[in-house]
Amino acid sequence: MAVFVALGAFLMTLAGGWTAQRVTDRRHLVLGLAGGLMLGVVGLDLLPEALNAAGEEVFGVPAALLLFVAGFLLAHLVERLLAARQAAHGGEEHDGRAPEVGLTAAAAMVGHSAMDGVAIGAAFQVGGGMGLAVALAVIAHDFADGFNTYTITSLYGNARRKAITMLFADAVAPVIGAASTLFFTIPERALGGYLGLFGGVLLYLAAAEILPEAHHEHPARSTLLCTIAGAGFIWLVVGLAGSG
Repeated sequence: MAVFVALGAFLMTLAGGWTAQRVTDRRHLVLGLAGGLMLGVVGLDLLPEALNAAGEEVFGVPAALLLFVAGFLLAHLVERLLAARQAAHGGEEHDGRAPEVGLTAAAAMVGHSAMDGVAIGAAFQVGGGMGLAVALAVIAHDFADGFNTYTITSLYGNARRKAITMLFADAVAPVIGAASTLFFTIPERALGGYLGLFGGVLLYLAAAEILPEAHHEHPARSTLLCTIAGAGFIWLVVGLAGSG
């Protein structure tokens, strides 16, 4: 049942990526929306879940928040290292960005989608009602995952073929994650720590890369409205999932 439900996440992820492809003539709006979606996912979904699952304090600070900061710094470090490596080997850059960074960020999105599948499977182990509630929440925000995976890969100058490959991997990942729960489960505390770490990575991408690029050439009101709409959409998804 969990694997069957995860197929909905597969289709929704592809729908998000397809949408990102179709609006390339409005690139600044796409980036503005992606930034808002990522901000909403981090602040309204990942961090609350991380604090609930791994809220114990380490020297006066919740462990989930420490990992959140670590994730932000890790993303910054990886980007700088990959960019320096690209320059040292004479590799091409796209607007000062190394394509490898985009692929690494997309790979992180794929890993997160796999964990979404694990969450679906684990919830079904608790009960059918819980499983369906978690599955609906995952399916709803996988549209944003697909949208962001394609956008991030393309932003760093990767070919369309690579962006589509990463999108397909992101779509398949929840199905594989759900199937894996037939063999093992992840402790709640470890899952909370992972959510905090991934939240920091995602916030770095949104704040340091996506949003500055969105407003660089087109500092239009419409771009800002797309960012607000993206965050508002995640708020709606989280609210509907919570009320269900």
